[in-house]
Amino acid sequence: MGAFINLKASDGVEISAWRADPAGKPRGAVVVIQEIFGVNHHIRGVADFFASQGYLAIAPAIFDRAEKGVDLGYDGAGRQAGMAIMGKLDNQKMMLDIAAAVPVAKEGGKVAAVGYCLGGSLAYLAASRIPDVAAAVCYYGGRILDSKDDTPKVPTILHFGEKDAHIPVARVKEFAASHPDLPVYIYPADHGFNCDERASYDAPSAALARTRTLEFLAEMIG
Repeated sequence: MGAFINLKASDGVEISAWRADPAGKPRGAVVVIQEIFGVNHHIRGVADFFASQGYLAIAPAIFDRAEKGVDLGYDGAGRQAGMAIMGKLDNQKMMLDIAAAVPVAKEGGKVAAVGYCLGGSLAYLAASRIPDVAAAVCYYGGRILDSKDDTPKVPTILHFGEKDAHIPVARVKEFAASHPDLPVYIYPADHGFNCDERASYDAPSAALARTRTLEFLAEMIG
């Protein structure tokens, strides 16, 4: 359904992005923000799914600044490689690349940022830092819990797993209590529960989070 395109960030750096177009006129647009594993088979599939729901989907390859064409699997070696690449980048640079996807996404209408793991944290930042992002959906973004200087300026929802060893559920509940205006959903699942290519995939939790995400997007961007 999709294909790679090129984007240019405001500082002149060029990156690739996966673009998936719906069959008919877009009802809105989604910028899909990757995990540490790159714009891999799963993330391309996520973008294709949103396109199947009527949205123009753009998944920028935010690791291209450090290493082109990152496409990692969900094993130990893939995680180690992804962590090493992430260490070469900072939030400001990744925000530039996410922002570069927004003008293209706007061809489809209002734009939402939807991110997973690393991308979940970045979607949260995009909700406060990137103009023309109209809504955000954040899946198990651990860095969100430490974001004291960034508060979403647009409607935002968050998904976490209560069995996530990387993101203690007690901290998630504390965050939710201190942000009563932010819908924070907690599922009986582990980290990465949305990804059917991970051992931690939890189909019921993924389905419920997907339903909530689609209902939220329908309300906020069309």
